[in-house]
Amino acid sequence: MIRPRLGWSLPRVFAHRCGGALAPENTLAGLRIAARLGLRAVEFDVMLSADASPWLLHDELLQRTTNGCGRVCETRDAQLRMLDAGAHQHPAFTGEAIPTLAAAAHACRQLGLSANVEIKPAAGFEALTGEVVARQVRTLWGGCGTAAGVVILGNGAGGGARSCPNCRSGLLERPPADWLAGAREFAAQTLHCAAESLDDDLLCEARAAGIPVLCYTVNDPLVAAALLRRGVTAVFSDRIDCVGEDQGRFAG
Repeated sequence: MIRPRLGWSLPRVFAHRCGGALAPENTLAGLRIAARLGLRAVEFDVMLSADASPWLLHDELLQRTTNGCGRVCETRDAQLRMLDAGAHQHPAFTGEAIPTLAAAAHACRQLGLSANVEIKPAAGFEALTGEVVARQVRTLWGGCGTAAGVVILGNGAGGGARSCPNCRSGLLERPPADWLAGAREFAAQTLHCAAESLDDDLLCEARAAGIPVLCYTVNDPLVAAALLRRGVTAVFSDRIDCVGEDQGRFAG
């Protein structure tokens, strides 16, 4: 098993988009469900509004996950606050709001959840999104010197890493053959890649460099267990009810 050189212990499972398939994605309801199921870490996406404020949203358009429409980057904060991000999942979640990054950080700290903050910029806003998100991460998590670990990554992660040199950063890649050069350029401490893109050569290269590998999106507990046995450090999952760390399904 890879032993991360991060100054904090990586959990084996991250709840994808806050609560996986059990809650509306990127919502506080998802964070609460993840914590209730015994998860120690969550992943969520952050995009900027027209006011350059960071909100938990994955898509550039609002239609799929809310009752709004239009581009996130053209929508003001006041409008985003009025939208419903829960009813599309189930009537029980009607009225669930889109959270700001600040609200998500507060909830994570209250619930004892580590966070993987994925930078999701709209086209043309890569650098600004990385810089804004990194600055807020540094402020909200106190420079990442707390018990709850934070990793920032994704498109714009380079700008984020430069804006917040004390933050832990990860490289989100498919990955290309020269991924290690990119990791070194941005001082990335973890590599995040699609499970189907993973091969033994990549694992060996990452192990030699002391860089933990995290795989997405893994919804089969048998696949998750196989990846962990091969040397993957953690997986991101939508099925936290059966892949979660408290399910006792993993061989160490």
